[in-house]
Amino acid sequence: MLCAVAATSGFAAPAVADEAQLQVDFSWAQTEKCTSKSPEIHLRNVPSGTVKFEVVLQDLDVPTYHHGGGTITASPDGDIPAGALTAYTGPCPPSGSHTYRFTVHALDGSGAEIGTGSKSARFPPN
Repeated sequence: MLCAVAATSGFAAPAVADEAQLQVDFSWAQTEKCTSKSPEIHLRNVPSGTVKFEVVLQDLDVPTYHHGGGTITASPDGDIPAGALTAYTGPCPPSGSHTYRFTVHALDGSGAEIGTGSKSARFPPN
């Protein structure tokens, strides 16, 4: 039951019981179709000890298409600036709209995952 609730709430269930549940927020409002500039991503509940964020974008309508993301140094405020993801290919649905999900992993100094979260949204936004 927890997995079903997590899947519909926009947050990923932690893979390990003591992982922090990141709150992830972003908007496609200023994003152009097929751009390589990632949107700003706001994170809350970032665990102490986080030194990097690993970010992955997935098209839930075409999950085999790799949109990439990137690993970046964590900022003190927990936000990821627009354009910070260098291995990123933005949303580019061939027609209509698709649902895309950003998943963010908080990593400590050893590279271990200490938190995770995700959010999905349709592109283009209505």
